Amino acid sequence: MSRNTYLVAYDICGDEKRLRQIHKCMCGYGYSLQYSVFLCSLDQVELIDLKMEVSEIMNHGDDSVMIVALGPSETAVESHFEFMGVTPPKFEEGSVIV
Repeated sequence: MSRNTYLVAYDICGDEKRLRQIHKCMCGYGYSLQYSVFLCSLDQVELIDLKMEVSEIMNHGDDSVMIVALGPSETAVESHFEFMGVTPPKFEEGSVIV
C-alpha cells in the first residue's frame, strides 16, 4: 500500500486535557514540527484511523483539525518544505520521515 505525506495542524480551544490527548494521539502518527503541527507518512488505513481517533477526542463545535495532503512520501518532504531560523533535526539530517 502506498504512503502519502500529510501535514496535520490542530487548534484545540479552552481544554488542556483535550489538547494533551490530541497531542499524544498525533505523536503516534507522525513527527512534531511544532507543538500543534505534525508531519505524517500514512497509508490510507492509517489516515482513516488517525481521523477516527482525533474525531473521538476533539470537540467538533470548538476545535479545528486541518489535514493537508502533500503527495507521495518519497518526494513530499524535499519538495514542499523550506525553513527559516531553526530547522527541525529530522530535516537537518536530510532524512525522509517515514
